[in-house]
Amino acid sequence: MVTALLLLLAWGMLAYRQASLLSATLITAIILAIGSGLGQVAPAVWLIFAVMAVVVNVSSLRQGLLSRPLFKRYRELMPEMSDTEKDAIEAGTTWWEAELFRGRPDWQTLHNYPRPRLSEEEQAFLDGPVEQVCRMTNDWEVTHERADLSPEVWAYLKEHRFFAMIIKKEYGGLAFSAYAQSRVLQKLSSVSAVLASTVGVPNSLGPGELLQHYGTRAQKDHYLPRLARGEEIPCFALTSPEAGSDAGAIPDVGVVCMGEWQGEQVLGMRLTWNKRYITLAPVATVLGLAFKLKDPDGLLGEQEDIGITCALIPTRTPGVEIGRRHFPLNVPFQNGPTRGHEVFVPIDAIIGGKEMAGQGWRMLVECLSVGRGITLPSNGTGGAKAVALASGAYSRIRRQFKLPIGQMEGIEEPLARLGGNAYLMDAASMLTVTGIDLGEKPSVISAIVKYHLTDRGQRSLIDAMDIHGGKGICMGPNNYLARGYQGAPIAVTVEGANILTRSMIIYGQGAIRCHPYVLAEMRSLQEPDPQQALARFDQALFGHLGFAMGNLVRSVWLGLTNGRFSPAPIKDSTARYYRQMNRFSANLGLLSDIAMASLGGDLKRKERLSARLGDILSQLYLVSATLKRFNDEGRPAEVLPLVHWACQDGLYRTQTALDELLNNFPARNLARMLKPLLLPYGKPLRRPSDRLDHQVAQLLQSPNPARSSLATDLYLTAEPGNPLGMLEQALRELIDAEPLFNKVVHALGRRPFTMLDKVAEDGLAAGLLAQDEARQLAQAEISRLRTINVDDFDPLELVANKALFDDSLLNKAA
Repeated sequence: MVTALLLLLAWGMLAYRQASLLSATLITAIILAIGSGLGQVAPAVWLIFAVMAVVVNVSSLRQGLLSRPLFKRYRELMPEMSDTEKDAIEAGTTWWEAELFRGRPDWQTLHNYPRPRLSEEEQAFLDGPVEQVCRMTNDWEVTHERADLSPEVWAYLKEHRFFAMIIKKEYGGLAFSAYAQSRVLQKLSSVSAVLASTVGVPNSLGPGELLQHYGTRAQKDHYLPRLARGEEIPCFALTSPEAGSDAGAIPDVGVVCMGEWQGEQVLGMRLTWNKRYITLAPVATVLGLAFKLKDPDGLLGEQEDIGITCALIPTRTPGVEIGRRHFPLNVPFQNGPTRGHEVFVPIDAIIGGKEMAGQGWRMLVECLSVGRGITLPSNGTGGAKAVALASGAYSRIRRQFKLPIGQMEGIEEPLARLGGNAYLMDAASMLTVTGIDLGEKPSVISAIVKYHLTDRGQRSLIDAMDIHGGKGICMGPNNYLARGYQGAPIAVTVEGANILTRSMIIYGQGAIRCHPYVLAEMRSLQEPDPQQALARFDQALFGHLGFAMGNLVRSVWLGLTNGRFSPAPIKDSTARYYRQMNRFSANLGLLSDIAMASLGGDLKRKERLSARLGDILSQLYLVSATLKRFNDEGRPAEVLPLVHWACQDGLYRTQTALDELLNNFPARNLARMLKPLLLPYGKPLRRPSDRLDHQVAQLLQSPNPARSSLATDLYLTAEPGNPLGMLEQALRELIDAEPLFNKVVHALGRRPFTMLDKVAEDGLAAGLLAQDEARQLAQAEISRLRTINVDDFDPLELVANKALFDDSLLNKAA
């Protein structure tokens, strides 16, 4: 009995620590030797142990007796994968998300990643040109009157190289860090979504980035300086009417052939395409184009279907159709279709030259993993921070039932979501660009932040609209919410629709790329040498088995202890969050292996199952980013309510995803067995409490360090044309006026917090206020009214076609 207990404890500890086979064999032998000394181990046990030890530790025996039949079965079970799926899985790199997947996150590794910082040049750009272009941009003029940025703003963007943040200095670009790009876009998005999108796209997926990574020397020397100076406006055409989220199914084609170019017969391509949703297409001078290249006459080689290829085409090329616009949800950034029918271009129009023919999909997914981690998450974060500040200020200024609406519990609930989400989103954006600046191309992380930050951004706008009520729905120059609210679905839709991203991409890539052994097992199938293939599979398989056993033991132990006793890098109130993530990380690794083993190729089609596994990974990433930010900033006590809210919300969502996964797992008997092991006490985690909601809501309603942390890199200058800045000024003025108001009404009798100018007159007459105090109260009334009032218009101003309006009047008169 003693020997058996020792073996169970030892095997449990070995599995928990994911010890090697050799270590497990030696420790088992030692315990058996102790048991023999106690007279508890029969010779037959030693014989069985010796046979098993030799088989599992001698690689040739293990491969022949165990791995070979399993390898054959594995080959039969593996589903077929398209070339685009293979490229997507192989593209990019893994980073912190892989650490979360393995069941034992190294929190010190997370804390040791450098805190992102701006260089002096980047900070000067943010304080100078970015501030100035924000001052020049009036969003009402952009969205309602012009349906475009003004010519002065376009010229300023080109002159100050806003479109060249990613281009290297040797070509005249700014060569900014990903962190700097993110902060620039956040500031622009606090002013105008049109402005932020116009700047973001050329610095994201587009010709500039593709040229720098894959272009020929001649292409780089010609285009990059012109792009940097703003002489060329780029766009990239990928999406077709028949191929949206499934970009690999694009029907656009190019046929290799001889043709005339600038008076000479040259080798080239005849291209036919029909693209839509292409940002900057209506104003672009150079068109990046993705298409499927065919070579029926073998002019490039023996392969007829070469595959997806990317080319760069001047839009003045005969046959290029460009210029018409889409009208996306009243957020009129330049976006439209482009078409061409049998447009001939030379073969050196292929980005990277003819050697890169057929490599377009890999090029795109590699670059997309970077751009998708910066532009949309940054825009969403900037918008969420802006509406959190605006809603807090408005809730303090706007009064109903004789008190600020922010003191009502019904308002505190959405206010808390706004504050917590803004802090979490900024943290996730920071961590993501940190990885990019370290040289990573995090395809899984970029999918996580694209989905979750655009989703939380949209929900933040809904909360802000609910708080503002009529102020939010009446559009005009002083409305700082409506365009963002209208345009939120755009971010949710583009660069991979969120439904697709959640249900297929995050876990579809994450399970393979982040798992320490699955990709190696898959690659063994592609090994042409049978012996080498078996050897690679054997090594990955037995590592995989140890990984699975370790996560099983860790999941059971951490479930029983609710994560206690597991390591946390900090011994304060945030330690529990690290420990809960240890537990959920082990759960994720275990459930991934169980899902893959029990469902095989069917897992690919179980999209809701995949989505919930992806939710677990995503929430772990968002919570760890929150804790990383808090640690980077010196763990200030003032922001703890924001940290607690973000972590509790994220971990509650993780628990919900885990519970729903087990409730809907197809193998019901297996799920019934797993649930008491992984959730032995049910669902102990709770969403943020009413008390915590109250604390966060109060932080948003007055100046304090926590609120200032959300205001970083937003355009808050108080000046006409910037309603957000004017609202911030009004908040300060109203808070400063409250003691003066209280002094007067205490002496002269209670009255509602209105007509502060009249209160000032009465206080001055009664000798209760000095002249400067009376002026302060009167100015506060001006700001108060400006905050709560909404825009109104002459009816004719709201009619787009004035001629029709006039005709209707004439018809009525007749």
